[in-house]
Amino acid sequence: MRYSTHVIPFRIAFRPGASLFEQIVYASKKAMVAGQLRPGDPFPSVRTLSKELKINPNTAHKVVAHLVNEGLLETRPGIGTVVAELPDSSRKERTQLLGQEMEELVVEAKRLGIELDDMLSSFSNHWRRLSATDGARSTAVTEPREGSRKKL
Repeated sequence: MRYSTHVIPFRIAFRPGASLFEQIVYASKKAMVAGQLRPGDPFPSVRTLSKELKINPNTAHKVVAHLVNEGLLETRPGIGTVVAELPDSSRKERTQLLGQEMEELVVEAKRLGIELDDMLSSFSNHWRRLSATDGARSTAVTEPREGSRKKL
């Protein structure tokens, strides 16, 4: 079932067997990256998330608390929970945040026998597709030089 209402500012299609918490956190982060949710935009309350997504209030609370702890949301007295302004950080710090996810992706790609060039191409396509939703220009990913084709 796919959820997207005027109250929930992002789309989510629940997949069976995957954690609801993780799916909602991912959908929220994706909406922030894609520009659907911008700094200062209101984020649904725990009650609203619970009611609209038909999930347990404890799960909704866990989602909001997690996003607040990650610095992606902030609570403002009298206003509610809003998308936070992302702090400035160095390129190295931002890149290191994805270390675990990148390692998991590489392991899975190797398991499937996917070559590095194919992974880079797929990654570039996903980057451009997500960048297009917020009107931002995508960062070019350089293609490997001739003769440097490596298998993952």
